[in-house]
Amino acid sequence: MPLTTAQIDAAADALDRAEVSGEQIGLLSAAHPDMTEDDAYAVQSAWLARRSRGTERTGAKIGLTSRAMQQALGIDSPDSGVLFADMEVPDGGAVPAGRYIQPRVEAEIAFILRKPLGRAPASEADVMDAVAWARPSLEILDTRILRADPATGAPRRVVDTIADNAANAGYVLGGGWFRPEALDLPRAGCALLRNGEVEETGLAAGVMGHPLRALRWLANHAHARGETLERGEIILSGSFIRPVECPPGTTITADFGPLGTVSCHFDA
Repeated sequence: MPLTTAQIDAAADALDRAEVSGEQIGLLSAAHPDMTEDDAYAVQSAWLARRSRGTERTGAKIGLTSRAMQQALGIDSPDSGVLFADMEVPDGGAVPAGRYIQPRVEAEIAFILRKPLGRAPASEADVMDAVAWARPSLEILDTRILRADPATGAPRRVVDTIADNAANAGYVLGGGWFRPEALDLPRAGCALLRNGEVEETGLAAGVMGHPLRALRWLANHAHARGETLERGEIILSGSFIRPVECPPGTTITADFGPLGTVSCHFDA
């Protein structure tokens, strides 16, 4: 049976308390073993209605775009979350100590939309036409829900991640502004450095073979849910590196070569 309205509201309230207090909650999948992805998106929507607190939506993020991550979670499609204005960290900026619970960082290609998507099913041509710019970016992940159940050791399931806004907590936009058709996006590469040492490298082809395929998935996912991606929104298309832990005192720099760099620092 789907979660009841009362159960959805209780989960949303718990996530909101975790966001404010910095104290993680238990796995929703443990409390609700039959929880579905539809339930999880309902919880996400209910929580984000609380979490927004007057700040405007600025876009969306796509997660779980690599086959390895999908296979690890036993799923066959990505997930999505929402970006808000107060999540943005300026390029080269400092993240105040205590802002996040267990921050990690991923490197991604961000797209800026010049046309809405989601009002109708989207083709590859529709998606390319809707994108104004591609930019290097960092996504800051955080977890309001524990990564594993302390009693059983069972890891988070995809429903936990979805409810938790697809683990999104912040983002950084850097580098230059590029027209997507001028780039060989699948071969766009990145070296991510933590405190000056290379931690991860990858190619954007790791995102469903091409980052614009992830955007098409998101557009059609939004359409199926009766939602729209609006002009001017920022879309984080999915990571093509492993998440890198960022304890206090960490400086992260992602070098996208000819596309530029993007960085941030986590204050101690």
